[in-house]
This record gives sequence, structure tokens and C-alpha cells, in this order.
Amino acid sequence: MRKLLRVLHRDFGYFFTGMTLIYCVTGILLNHTRDWNPYYSIDIRKVELNLPLDTSLINKELLTSKLEPIGVQGLRSFYYPKPGTVKLFVSDGTVTSDLGSGSALVERSYRRPVLYQLNMLHKNLPKSWWTWFSDIFAIALMAITISGLFLVKGKNGITHRGVILIIAGLALPLVAIILL
Repeated sequence: MRKLLRVLHRDFGYFFTGMTLIYCVTGILLNHTRDWNPYYSIDIRKVELNLPLDTSLINKELLTSKLEPIGVQGLRSFYYPKPGTVKLFVSDGTVTSDLGSGSALVERSYRRPVLYQLNMLHKNLPKSWWTWFSDIFAIALMAITISGLFLVKGKNGITHRGVILIIAGLALPLVAIILL
């Protein structure tokens, strides 16, 4: 029996190593979304746009002509969030301009290569077959964990040191649940 457990533990462990590492890395990234955006890199720069104070003179053609020299394209829409300010929505971000000073803040966002896709997998956005694979992965992690409990004999096995560590490991999430 122990030999079968060792084989299952080893083979599942090897097969799912990549998935485990991906879920660990993306889990850490998702835990820290307040500090860092794992999906997008945001580039912010200040430019001079010099739009007229009279908002009746501002139209899509004028805005497009003012955006081209600063390397911003794809004007989609615009509105006035407050008097003296116009906010433009462009293909990869926004431009917020102070009509009084002529200065503008250009915010452009870019998908982070690889991290964006890995986070989408972690959150199961592909659905369909990925749901099945994720479920199989979860079951395999349970099998790896349970088989690992019975691999070591003696004082370091499950009946001695192991049971103490299992209880300690279960206590942490229980304390977290109680404190919520």
C-alpha cells in the first residue's frame, strides 16, 4: 500500500508542479491587488494639451487633432466631470485635461504579458474545459496531500509529529474564520 501511495504522490506531484507554481504565484499577485495591478501596467505622463476654455468650441475633430502630436490615438468619447475639466476616453486609456492651465494627464494601460493570462486562468475566466481541468487539479492536490500523510513512518509520521502539525495547520484557517 505504501508503495502505491509513494508512486501516486510522486507522479501526481511531478505532473502538477507547474500548475501548483502558477496558482501560487497568481494567488500572491491577487492577494496584493491593492498594492499592485497584476493585470495591467499603467503609464501616466503629464502633457500640454491647450484646449479652449469655451467648451462649445471643443469637438471630436479638435480633440483628435490635439491628441495626435502627443502620440495618443483612438478617441472614443469625452465628457466634462466638473467645470474646467474634460475627460477623454481613448483606445488604451484616458486623458484628463484642465482647460484653465492647458495641462493634461495621459493615463495609458497595457496588459502585462503572461501575468494577465495566468491570472485569467487562476480566476477561471476561460470556463468550459478549464473548469474540468481545475477540478481535476484540486482533486489531485487532495490526493497528493493525503498520500503524503502516510508516506513517513515512525516518530515523524502521522501518528506522532504529523498529527500535531496537521492540527496546527488546521487551526490557522479556523482562527481566521473566527476573527472574520
